[in-house]
Amino acid sequence: MTSQPVNEPILGYAPGSKERTALQAELDKQMNEVIEIPCIINGEKVFTGNTVTQVIPHNHRHVLANVHIASKTEIAAACDAAVAAQKKWIDIGLEARCEIFEKCAELLTGEWRMKVNAATMLNQSKTCFQAEIDSACELIDFWNFNCHYARGFHELYQPLVSPKGVKNSTEIRPLEGFVLAITPFNFSSISANLPSAPALVGNTAVWKPSRNSYLSNYVLMELMMEAGLPAGVINFVPSSGPDISDVCLSHSDFSGVHFTGSTSTFQTLWQRIGENLPRYKSYPRIVGETGGKDFVVAHPDCDEQGLLVALLRGSFEYQGQKCSAASRAYIPKSVWARMGQGLIEEVGKITMGDARDFTNFMTAVIDQRSFDKISGYIQRASSNPSCEIIVGGRCDDSVGWFIEPTIIVTTDPKSETMVEEIFGPVLTVYLYDDEDFMDILTICDESSPYALTGSIFANKEEDIQTAFNALRFTAGNFYINDKPTGAVVAQQPFGGARASGTNDKAGGPLNLLRWISPRSIKHTLETPQEWTYSFMQKD
Repeated sequence: MTSQPVNEPILGYAPGSKERTALQAELDKQMNEVIEIPCIINGEKVFTGNTVTQVIPHNHRHVLANVHIASKTEIAAACDAAVAAQKKWIDIGLEARCEIFEKCAELLTGEWRMKVNAATMLNQSKTCFQAEIDSACELIDFWNFNCHYARGFHELYQPLVSPKGVKNSTEIRPLEGFVLAITPFNFSSISANLPSAPALVGNTAVWKPSRNSYLSNYVLMELMMEAGLPAGVINFVPSSGPDISDVCLSHSDFSGVHFTGSTSTFQTLWQRIGENLPRYKSYPRIVGETGGKDFVVAHPDCDEQGLLVALLRGSFEYQGQKCSAASRAYIPKSVWARMGQGLIEEVGKITMGDARDFTNFMTAVIDQRSFDKISGYIQRASSNPSCEIIVGGRCDDSVGWFIEPTIIVTTDPKSETMVEEIFGPVLTVYLYDDEDFMDILTICDESSPYALTGSIFANKEEDIQTAFNALRFTAGNFYINDKPTGAVVAQQPFGGARASGTNDKAGGPLNLLRWISPRSIKHTLETPQEWTYSFMQKD
């Protein structure tokens, strides 16, 4: 086994730094071009002529790209290309596949880093820091650590026993057929990982990128091709959800779906797959990470300044557009009396605007639909007698889709913004009597259908352990005295259960195991020459 990788260091982009100068130059370059984004099918660029524009969320009049949308014809061709490419892709072997994806990581640490980061900043309206930890560092880690884990499978999953005259072994095979990768807008790293993780272990993929991240995802597809990814292994098909579902889920060689997105969409996909089971050669693997209503619970005895920072960063970095973003908080009244006003004042200092202005902490939400959804929650809360907006609440879509960081205090622990996923910069706080800590743990556990991330703030180990046990099934990623965001590959593999997904833990070995179908092999070295057994002999 090769030596274990280390996590990619995060560049700081401080004033005067080389990386800041390089990134600003790349941003200027991308601001002055409009590119044509084709489908990539069997390694070829396909310009369908049916185009949509990709705009900048914080400046939605600025067009970054014209994107050629695949019809059912191109999607079917992508499926067939993936099926046809699999044999050669398997035959080159794991080590050759690892070399390609480690080359991807190497390219991203160097000449491609600023190109991918700038595309993510403009396409998804991320600050330089958010783009750096996402589209550079996390994706580099995905590629390097996935290779490390995959190499280990061949050693770890061999039979323990081979009796005399027999050699037992296990072949780590991929699934038979193609994997459909449906990826989200909010993380470029996830977008590239969803098709490439199954590909690493020998699968081929049809990749449907989000309509809101075509540019950054296309740049990553170009990077993988430059690293030597063979034609047909990953097919890039911008397309509508209904079209890709109709074609891929009815294909006999469909072998699985790797999904990150909404809970409702994932449930619909699962139902469609169930209906189509008689069509398939094999039972498909279904892997999905969906929504979250992530929590922070504070004990009366906690680090109050640490809690303040965790709420601010956890709720408002990247405009709250993270599945793991802190969206509901349960805070003792005594704690709030001491730190609540300070939190309000700090939130009021947050600057918001163009991602190219490195002094901004926040930018815009992703599109008009998201803007309307989030502003609708804020408007309804403003007229709800159980809720009070104590900071923020203003929304403006005239230039970009900007929503102020907003905190709502509610007297109802099951009010709308306490239980429903908003996916925006809105935090709702429920204040509880100090003596009701145990009751609030039960309320936290039972109030939401989701179970993705959450955190506990407490100073005493016994209080931490109480929350740890009470909230066992409430979060797939649990944080102690920290914000519930920022999972790191190989450190905190990511995923949740309940309505938050299948909890197959991207960033760890368990996810890769979902994309293999082992074959057990018995090689008999001393083949029996008689068919009778000793028990058959006469006394």
